[in-house]
Amino acid sequence: MRTLEADVAVVAAGLSGMAAIVQAAEHGLSVVALEKTSTTGGAANMGMGPFAVGTKYQRMQAYDLTPGEAFRQHMNFVHWNADARLVRDYYFKSADTIEWLESMGVEFFPPALTYPVPERMRAYATSFPTGHCVKPEGGGPPGPRCAATMIKRMTERADELGAKILLNTPAKKIIMEDGQAKGVLAVDSQGEEVEVRAKVVVICTGGAGDNPDMIREHIGYEWGKNLFSFRIPGVQGDGMKMAWEAGADATPLTMELMYQCPDNMSVFSLDGAFRAPDLWVNLDGERFFEESTCINSTFTGNAIKRQPGGVGISILDSAQVRRYRRDGPAFVDHVHGFECFSNFDADVQAAMDRGYEYVCKADSLEELADKMGIDKERFLATVEEYNEMCENHWDDYFEKEPRYLFPVAKAPFYALKFFIGAYGTLGGIRINHRTQVLDKEGRVIPGLYAAGTDTCAIYGDTYPFILGGNTMGYCLNTGRIAADTIADLLG
Repeated sequence: MRTLEADVAVVAAGLSGMAAIVQAAEHGLSVVALEKTSTTGGAANMGMGPFAVGTKYQRMQAYDLTPGEAFRQHMNFVHWNADARLVRDYYFKSADTIEWLESMGVEFFPPALTYPVPERMRAYATSFPTGHCVKPEGGGPPGPRCAATMIKRMTERADELGAKILLNTPAKKIIMEDGQAKGVLAVDSQGEEVEVRAKVVVICTGGAGDNPDMIREHIGYEWGKNLFSFRIPGVQGDGMKMAWEAGADATPLTMELMYQCPDNMSVFSLDGAFRAPDLWVNLDGERFFEESTCINSTFTGNAIKRQPGGVGISILDSAQVRRYRRDGPAFVDHVHGFECFSNFDADVQAAMDRGYEYVCKADSLEELADKMGIDKERFLATVEEYNEMCENHWDDYFEKEPRYLFPVAKAPFYALKFFIGAYGTLGGIRINHRTQVLDKEGRVIPGLYAAGTDTCAIYGDTYPFILGGNTMGYCLNTGRIAADTIADLLG
């Protein structure tokens, strides 16, 4: 067995782990981190950028949302079903975290001010400009994976400060002595046991998004059947299990729901193209929400999860496809961009040719219903009813904005099935606002801390889409808060 000693042992080097590592090292503490994969950053390498409020980027756009206002918006959104002190401390630290990242060479795009949604939905569906997208190394627009540049800069800073990050070395157990965390047991890539003796331990393992068994047991979704979430390899709930074994209290395990089609990265343009405010139906052939809500991925995920089979089907006719190809999609986001209709027909055909069963092209509505498994009789009645409302420029049922009412009438017809998606799991380990892990009686477990999504129980039942970038922001700031708390206590 190999033995190492440090002030701080960090379990996993994802976003919250990297924040804890760098901040602790900047406080002059010695750090050893145990990362089970071959690289740092975890899920954050797929992301775009963190939440922050009160930054210079917002002030440059004459936008003066304060941390206090954002905190109250958050708490009202979740009906105060969250640890107010933790949310407050995170929000008030977030602007400083952007400057902290800039000191490492991370650059950001100014936040987008609005999303184009109907005026009557803006209080719920339009984000405040809080998401700070990272500028990719080498240039280019904001988009998926641009936050990988941030992880690279943080890793370089950790190396510069002398922190030890042991890759391919998964932690297995928290060393507990007399009720206090004293280190971590791990195994390296050669199978040798590694014991890290430390004054404190910080768990940052990123949840259980790659563990279908835990998702089924704790949340009730069947991955690959009614859930098609992102699965970051290795995110198996290790930290939660170790914390629970060490006596930690558990918070409910949840997921930050959104919606997507299966294997969406392989049909990325189609995933974006069908996020359109046209006709959506469930497998019973009925409309189930006001379709312009689809710009809000969280609200749409909530709506889809209530449908038969957890399926929502977006439908376009050829006239609407031509319109979107000419004028651009109704909604444009940083993720899918403006060009998702450029090669629409070829993208549909390519997906069908390789056997992708969730998209179809049909010469008639009857054929489309058969291919998609939709109740044909009810579907045809729904289309007739919907087309009549389009002709009258008024949605009698959901009162959708007339500018989004176009009939489904011209063949060929296209459809794509969407399911519940999620970026990963949330929660599992109970902490206080200083990120100290609590036992079942609410008492601090000495020497044990946790940060990031393993602890994120601040969203109530729905991710606060109004304050974008929240999960990455929570990871960064709780990682820093953990390191600050440890530095204060260790002197």
